[in-house]
Amino acid sequence: ERNLAMKLFYSPFHTFVHKVLVTAHECGHWDKLERVATFPFKNNAGEDCGDSYDISPLNPLDKVPTLVTDDGQVIFASQAICEYLEECHPAPALIGTSAEERAMTRMWTRRIDLYIVEPMLTGFRSAEGQGLFKSRMRLIPQAAADLKALAQEKIAWLDGLIAGRDFIAGDSLTLADILLYCTLDFGATVGQPFSADNANIAAWFARVNGRSSAEASRK
Repeated sequence: ERNLAMKLFYSPFHTFVHKVLVTAHECGHWDKLERVATFPFKNNAGEDCGDSYDISPLNPLDKVPTLVTDDGQVIFASQAICEYLEECHPAPALIGTSAEERAMTRMWTRRIDLYIVEPMLTGFRSAEGQGLFKSRMRLIPQAAADLKALAQEKIAWLDGLIAGRDFIAGDSLTLADILLYCTLDFGATVGQPFSADNANIAAWFARVNGRSSAEASRK
């Protein structure tokens, strides 16, 4: 375990920032993480905050989350940041303690990312989020409704697969749970809540939402 002092460049209400914050709390890094607010596009009030903090010298993509470690190493991409945090403090193990457990976590994380996260977030960016993202990436507004529907279909698909489980990849919380939790939490704020018919997902969400890491990340 390393005694780290880190700086996280972030934007509030960002799914992947939320993922990093929950992971940091679960790994015991919460108090070692200096958070630097940055808005690489207009904020939720429509105000142009693009020049409030320029992180392109650190991250050529000028995107959050971006982590600067205690020795000055810069890491961007939320999955890489989360795995770094977990490996610096591997108890509790959010990826796994064996090759099999790590494979299951990464398999489920990839499924959630591909089948739920990507269509849900791309659907939002291409519809309600057009004003925020149209100058930063290519959008497909004609596909927004289908992308949102695809995300909901895969949430229902996952609901059937996790029957009888407390967590997505096994008996304990993993990065797969954190990714899905942060995505569904965001979806509920942008008109894409999961259906109450997904009883297994609802019970799982309540379980994760009740953790101290989820509560801390919302403050």
